[in-house]
Amino acid sequence: MAILGQIRQRSIFLIFVIGMALFAFVISGVFDGNNNGGAPTDPIGVVNEQDIEVEFFRQLVEQTERSYNFTTLQAVNAVWEQSLRGLILEQQFKSLGIDAGRDQIEQILSSNDAFINDPRFQNEAGFFDFGRFTDFIAQMKAENPVAYDQWKYQEASIISMAKENIYLDLIRSSSGFTEQEGKATYHLENDKVNLEYVKIPFDVVPDSLIKVTDQDIKKYIADHQEDFKKEAYRHIQYVYFGEEASPEDEAYLYDELEALLDTKIEYNDVSKLTDTLEGFKTTKNLSEFIDRYSDQPFDSLYKTKGNLPGEFAEVIFALNEGETFGPYKDGNTYKISKLIGRKKDASIRASHILIAYQGAARANASVTRTKAEAERLANSLYRQVRRSPDTFAEVAMANSDGPTRSLGGDLGFFQEGVMDQKFFDFANSNRIGRIGVVETDFGFHVIKVEDKQDLVLLAEVVKEIVPSDETSNIIFKEATQFEIDSKNANDFVATAEKNNYNLVPVRNLNVMDEFLPGGIGRQRAIVQWAFDSETDLGDIRKFSLSSGGYAVVQLSKVAQEGIESVAEARDAVTPIIEKQKKAAWIKKEYDAFKTVQELSEKIDEEIETASAVTQKNATLVGAGKEPYIIGAAFALEVNETSSLLEGNNGVYLVHLTAKEIAEDLPSYTAYANALRTEEYNRLSSSIFEALKSAAEITDNRPLYY
Repeated sequence: MAILGQIRQRSIFLIFVIGMALFAFVISGVFDGNNNGGAPTDPIGVVNEQDIEVEFFRQLVEQTERSYNFTTLQAVNAVWEQSLRGLILEQQFKSLGIDAGRDQIEQILSSNDAFINDPRFQNEAGFFDFGRFTDFIAQMKAENPVAYDQWKYQEASIISMAKENIYLDLIRSSSGFTEQEGKATYHLENDKVNLEYVKIPFDVVPDSLIKVTDQDIKKYIADHQEDFKKEAYRHIQYVYFGEEASPEDEAYLYDELEALLDTKIEYNDVSKLTDTLEGFKTTKNLSEFIDRYSDQPFDSLYKTKGNLPGEFAEVIFALNEGETFGPYKDGNTYKISKLIGRKKDASIRASHILIAYQGAARANASVTRTKAEAERLANSLYRQVRRSPDTFAEVAMANSDGPTRSLGGDLGFFQEGVMDQKFFDFANSNRIGRIGVVETDFGFHVIKVEDKQDLVLLAEVVKEIVPSDETSNIIFKEATQFEIDSKNANDFVATAEKNNYNLVPVRNLNVMDEFLPGGIGRQRAIVQWAFDSETDLGDIRKFSLSSGGYAVVQLSKVAQEGIESVAEARDAVTPIIEKQKKAAWIKKEYDAFKTVQELSEKIDEEIETASAVTQKNATLVGAGKEPYIIGAAFALEVNETSSLLEGNNGVYLVHLTAKEIAEDLPSYTAYANALRTEEYNRLSSSIFEALKSAAEITDNRPLYY
């Protein structure tokens, strides 16, 4: 769900690329009969006897991976959900004869910011002009056929979106709420009762008196089968052999860098002469030196102190030009650094109050002031903050049209080339604390220079901390030996314990999972192996991990799709049955007590009161959510006492002390309309979920990914 949440936030174009492109496939038949014949026999999926072809699916997956930096499986799952939605809805459109024309397309385009804010499609007044848009498409068709072919996908997508709107509108128009239903809602919200009650908590019954048998659990599962449907899953357990550098490896890297600092003379076995090897401190050609000895290329960017390694930032930043520092450890590297340049006060921090005007670059549509009005306001605010500089942030939050308004106008640190040149020139040429007004294409800026810092340029020789070949071989041998020993002993757990290895259990793996806990991250190959029909329960296998190192894995449980067994459901069902049996015991034990006073004295529990309770908010103060108890209270007459009632949190005896029925309204249209609006909002998601649950879907993703 988290991935789909990102998709919804990333504008209409992702829909074009994934789900809506699927619509285009359905409508235009672009791939009908034109494939290269290399596609596998099995489709990636089948929805109500209609195939989702694997080659087309793969294209969408690749596009999604590139465009949104998803992992392969994240892209697969996102495209799958959109593909299901596309096909299921398209099948509905076809069966109902739903189609869309020019008016519906114009309505879709006219409500999308990506089109209405494009200057190419705006008229002289700055509004979206559908005629200009169609002229643009006609010109594209004549002059840029490749772009036009891409547009045809989008056009088909928009048509499908329009069809979906028509489909939803048809369903919404058939769902209405009567005044009687509005009246019922009104009374649910406004009828009130006052009551007294005694609560007998379930824990008054000792657990020793209650026994839940396998037959009890089996019967409960049979009565609630929908709640206990399960997908196929696997349990695995593994031992991780991380491929990490040893202390000896790190010491070698440190010594290697230290040896590069100073010039040294070495004997050359080939030439039989001595060679002078310049050191990092004295070399005149730093770029060539770094290319020869460093694992990372020369970085020519100037850096602020904040961008230097935190532990050593002060020391490195204080170096004089030409001085070196190191070796030192920075994250997963060792470094030696030389300061080779410094720019004085080149990193600037400033705050601003932007006063935009109508027609200014990127001005919000809600801005209606003229340029002259904006200038007067900016000068007025300038005089205000110049008199009281400490109020700058407060004034910015109240008046700025800029995106940093909520931050008091703070722009953070920036360098030349980031801000408008006029803005930068003012900040660069004025001292810290100076306030002024500058005009740019975005409007008038009241600017306050907050701080300035130097920038430094470093030359660095960097060595990645990686295990040596000797260390890697040792790790490989350990993993391989454990695999062999655990197979020979036929006891994976005992072998791990014997070697003091950390055993990581992983439960309830789904066939489309890829992330494994325990520090090894995404390991799709392990999941595929666990679900492979050739892998038997208890099998053990060593995997070389993409992230480095090895995992020796055992398949510890195989569960097929179906209804949970008694053993699988025991933990979930036992507390439910225990509660039911305790409620029955309590009712039998205290059935003779007919008043709250008698029951209160018997069990030494206070009589609780609840006032102005409604059925809409079915909560008892001190007892929690109890809709059944409150509903039963509304069924009582004033001064009537209920029988013992089983609630969520105990057994209750309720006495009704007052009932207030809200005065009827002349009309309940407003309540009926509110119900209708709520239902409209719910329908958009619930309709597809209902169609999906009714569809016959074959999911072949595990065959390909």
